[in-house]
Amino acid sequence: MNIFKTIGITITVLLIVSCSSSGQSNSNLSTEDHKHFLNSITYESAMNDTTNNQKIEKTEEEWKEILTPAQYKILRKAGTEMPFINDYNSLYEDGVYVCAACGNPLFHSDTKFKSGSGWPSFWKPIHKDAVDEKVDNSYFMTRTEIVCSRCDSHLGHVFDDGPEPTGLRYCMNSAAMKFIPKESETD
Repeated sequence: MNIFKTIGITITVLLIVSCSSSGQSNSNLSTEDHKHFLNSITYESAMNDTTNNQKIEKTEEEWKEILTPAQYKILRKAGTEMPFINDYNSLYEDGVYVCAACGNPLFHSDTKFKSGSGWPSFWKPIHKDAVDEKVDNSYFMTRTEIVCSRCDSHLGHVFDDGPEPTGLRYCMNSAAMKFIPKESETD
């Protein structure tokens, strides 16, 4: 990767995170700016960012400005996308999945498995502090909701019917994540 591209990406990420986490409002950030931010994340930068737990706080209006309507419905209103017809259910490339709201690294493809549920499923997060759990009593049942540890956005749910070694199935919404492929050795 070109050193100038790496420096530019690093500066962009630092500016967005510092404005978001310092409590400053960045009302000029658009959906396109946010898309550019997510597209600037590389596999290497995501893997080097797995222990950054600095909270990102935005108003709901700010989230509406930067997220697509589908992302907002899932990430901020705890919606659920349709099974089987989402972007990452059948994707098994090498890479890392980051939060579509804030870019927090969430899951590595090494822990993804075919659950048959219709949603991308993982047996553990990329780091123990990447996600947080909340009790979800919606739809007349009790489940464990999974949210991003940095921005508290809804990602999906975790169930105890996954494979070894954890026995867990982190059942995530594709629209709540962005897949960052691992660069080839020649990049």
